[in-house]
Amino acid sequence: MILKPIPEGEIVATVIFSCVSFLLMGLVLVLFFYYSRKKITQKELEKRDLEIQYQKEQLHAVIITQEEERKRIAQDLHDDISSKLNVVSLNCYLLNSPNLTEKETAEITDNIINLTAKALDNSRKIAHNLLPPVFEKFGLHAGVEELCEEFESSKAVKVQYTNEINFDKKDIDRHLHVFRILQELMNNSLRHGKATEIRIYFKDINGIATCNYEDNGIGFDDTKVADYKGLGMKNIDSRVSFLNGTIKISSQIDHGIAVSFTF
Repeated sequence: MILKPIPEGEIVATVIFSCVSFLLMGLVLVLFFYYSRKKITQKELEKRDLEIQYQKEQLHAVIITQEEERKRIAQDLHDDISSKLNVVSLNCYLLNSPNLTEKETAEITDNIINLTAKALDNSRKIAHNLLPPVFEKFGLHAGVEELCEEFESSKAVKVQYTNEINFDKKDIDRHLHVFRILQELMNNSLRHGKATEIRIYFKDINGIATCNYEDNGIGFDDTKVADYKGLGMKNIDSRVSFLNGTIKISSQIDHGIAVSFTF
């Protein structure tokens, strides 16, 4: 059998066809990787934009909450402390009045002492609300214990508090966020949830500090949780974010609320 030689033109055509095919395949691969990379980059940029927007919203919530707190403190100082000190000042001037009887002098002096004592007591309360001394001295556990006692003293709610974590005093700055979160949750339970029972439980789960919070209030539809996120809840989200933690909220109407957050 005699093999016929392949014409040179066919060989050239085959080579050209192969080269063109490889070039087209290479071009397709380049375009595929280019658009894939572009899509991934776009998704990453969108994700980063969302994260930046979320951080802005958190910061906005914290700033507004701080401003509201400043307004409240300014109002307390103006309406309570300042007004009492003004009356004390007036009474001091009265003591310089001529022809005061001994009884009048005694009454004015008693009034000054009583008003000064009330002003001191109220100033302590304002300072306590800013940062409870027991928290600063003895840490988160003692601070939460006192917070629970304060709420129970109102006779409007019973608080059950359990702690299985040994908190390190070196982390007191981070623990202050946890304390503020519980303050906000408890205030919400009373003001909005109309709760009569609150349960707080600190425990360590696989090395992660976790706080479980529950109340028996009126609750809400947790499928619409975004509708219930006012400044207070946004502030809680911000603090959990600062702690590099996570938060889960579940609730049903007439079945209270359950919150679990890590820190």
